Amino acid sequence: MNEKNHQRDVYAAIADPTRRKLLRLLADSEELPLHQLTGQFQMGRTAVSKHLAILKEAGLVAERKVGRETRYRLNAAPLQEIKDWVSFYEKFWKENVTLLKNLLDEK
Repeated sequence: MNEKNHQRDVYAAIADPTRRKLLRLLADSEELPLHQLTGQFQMGRTAVSKHLAILKEAGLVAERKVGRETRYRLNAAPLQEIKDWVSFYEKFWKENVTLLKNLLDEK
């Protein structure tokens, strides 16, 4: 598989807390330029750009040029995969909490 056809794994993309914060910032806004995003972190523009590139490769972030400025926005659709995965285990957690509650109520 060549580099252009490679799409980064969504799970790997959100594994980093900086990238999760970027997604949160973008979720709270329609669109943000790089300089506004960079201002939210104690790292340089290049580091933030690298994190955004990883999110873009996973399909979580879209960008558009406005003059010389690049603006970023959230594309939450790929997060559905994670929601579905967590939902599968939610039933397990609920059942175990109910079992524990029943055991505690018996005593």
